[in-house]
Amino acid sequence: MVARLRKVRHMRGQVSMGHGRVGKHRKSPGGRGKAGGEHHERINYAKYHPGFFGKCGIRMFHFKRNWKHCPTINTDKLWTLVSEQTRTAAAKDKAPVIDVTKSGYFKVLGKGVLPKIPVIVKAKLFSKTAEQRIKAAGGACVLVA
Repeated sequence: MVARLRKVRHMRGQVSMGHGRVGKHRKSPGGRGKAGGEHHERINYAKYHPGFFGKCGIRMFHFKRNWKHCPTINTDKLWTLVSEQTRTAAAKDKAPVIDVTKSGYFKVLGKGVLPKIPVIVKAKLFSKTAEQRIKAAGGACVLVA
């Protein structure tokens, strides 16, 4: 804004510059910043910032993000992780190795029917039924860190 249009220019000569003679323009009459949130500014905080004060939840001393992250795959979907030629070769040759961790899975679950082709499955975790199904097909379960 141009200096000549400012309120200061208009107020020149007025004793209290528009701030009143009785109340006076003091530094910070209500306190600085968030002062008075639980006292004289309570209405504002209750109306526009509910839940600002107090605590909520449980303190986690050693907070680990995504500690429950465990993508799973079922035994009936194991063969989708390898190519079709690997599957045809597995029928006559030695057992192929399916590393589910390479495909982003951590745990193998035992749902579905597994074809009777021996296979070596590598995973971080196996369920009890998955282990039984893989061994029943003549395969093996290998734990990977």
